[in-house]
Amino acid sequence: MAESVQQTERHENSANGARGAGGVGTIVEVKGPVVDVRFKPDEIPEIYNALEVTFEGTEGETKLVLEVQQLLGDDMVRTVAMSSSDGLRRGLDVQDTGQPISVPVGEAVLGRVMDVLGNPVDEAGEIKSEFRWPIHRPAPKFEDLSTKAEQFVSGIKVIDLLCPVRRGGKVGLFGGAGVGKTVLITELINNIAKAYDGTSVFTGVGERTREGNDLYGEMEEAGVLKNTAMVFGQMNEPPGARFRVGLTGVTMAEYFRDEMGQDVLFFVDNIFRFAQSGNEVSALMGRMPSEVGYQPTLGTEMGALQERITSTKRGSITSFQAVYVPADDYTDPAPFTVFAHLDSTVELSRAIFEQAIFPAVDPLTSSSTLLDPSIVGQEHYEVAQEVKNVLQRYKELQDIIAILGIDELSEEDKVIVGRARRLQRFLSQPFFVAEVFTSLPGKLVELEDTIRSFKEVVEGKHDDLPEQAFYLVGNIDEAVEKARKLRGEDSETEEKAEVKGDDEQQSEPVSQSGTQSDSAASGS
Repeated sequence: MAESVQQTERHENSANGARGAGGVGTIVEVKGPVVDVRFKPDEIPEIYNALEVTFEGTEGETKLVLEVQQLLGDDMVRTVAMSSSDGLRRGLDVQDTGQPISVPVGEAVLGRVMDVLGNPVDEAGEIKSEFRWPIHRPAPKFEDLSTKAEQFVSGIKVIDLLCPVRRGGKVGLFGGAGVGKTVLITELINNIAKAYDGTSVFTGVGERTREGNDLYGEMEEAGVLKNTAMVFGQMNEPPGARFRVGLTGVTMAEYFRDEMGQDVLFFVDNIFRFAQSGNEVSALMGRMPSEVGYQPTLGTEMGALQERITSTKRGSITSFQAVYVPADDYTDPAPFTVFAHLDSTVELSRAIFEQAIFPAVDPLTSSSTLLDPSIVGQEHYEVAQEVKNVLQRYKELQDIIAILGIDELSEEDKVIVGRARRLQRFLSQPFFVAEVFTSLPGKLVELEDTIRSFKEVVEGKHDDLPEQAFYLVGNIDEAVEKARKLRGEDSETEEKAEVKGDDEQQSEPVSQSGTQSDSAASGS
């Protein structure tokens, strides 16, 4: 603990006392967000040092922060701008701060919305933080890591049952464009932050400003904003800001873990944009591209970020990361690189999305290292495996059904198909954050209810219920109740049809007799 306090004091002194400690350079070239600066031979700044330049921009006097990325030789360094470089020109003086970019940490950042530099963007005044930490920090030492395995309940059935979340682990939500990654991560924030009275850090990396604004409003309305720090580097930001905003968020989460001994929730939307912005920066820096045009340092950069998101003996960081999959191609280097760092993978499938099953999680390709009987228990493990077995068998039978029809199946396979279709629909769940679109109240399902419900379905106890009863409900009791209502509606419809039929039958003799009497009269 003493060492930790000394480290904090060292960071504070570095941030508050070393400002302006470096030399002064001159801008020699500007290429969009990449700026080359020349210094005196004995004043060349270190890699990752923050430089500051003040100039007349498009919105008046502007202070721009640059981060040193390369030493070019001839006393020049290549830097990347953390905000817009519009109006920057050659010949301007640049001040070396003598330290990396540092951001405020501690309780002062809770309830606030910040940019990559830790500056407030919520118009709620200055952030009065006692400490500032540099965004470039080493990962925890191997001997400080925690190996404890414990499940973190999310309240979402398909995740808790088939790809359980490890407390202090990393979860990736994979999916192409428009399959529900942001909705799912927002629901996770809603469920966990409400049920969990702890600290959360949300980092928006290269995503839509509107989504961040909506999330801020929802969290404020739910009363959980006071325990949450929000950091944004949106789509419209320069690549330097999008590239470093992830490190800003991790640094804030690390303080709560290391200095305050807390279990922190860390949400990232979207980690692919981190890789994408690194790609942009790399190209502007003149580096030779690697596979599919990505930067050659992709693995190193991803590792430097992901290795800091971990659990130690003092506290933990449980991370939920949305991962965009370009063109639904899972062999793309960006999502492929993220895979190696995760404990759980939740894959959102377009085919399931097209069936209107939400969340559109693929139960057969999603996985978790935590799904082990020694960790989650024998019953949970066996139910999860049986659910997967039934769904896998149904997948194998689908080709036969498509060609020959379901009547060609054996009676046993027909039962499996019916059960699998019920399971597919039962994996759906109404979300709190989607209430305005579905008009259905959100459901948070306890783990015990989830296991019990799916166990009853795979054992065939509810094979007599209609498939529609399992769609968008919470636990199995709600499905049974929905089935009862559906049957009640059906019986009412049948009764109305019978009454209508009786009325028609009663009216027919009258009309016939009337016709006969008319014909008789005409005959006479």
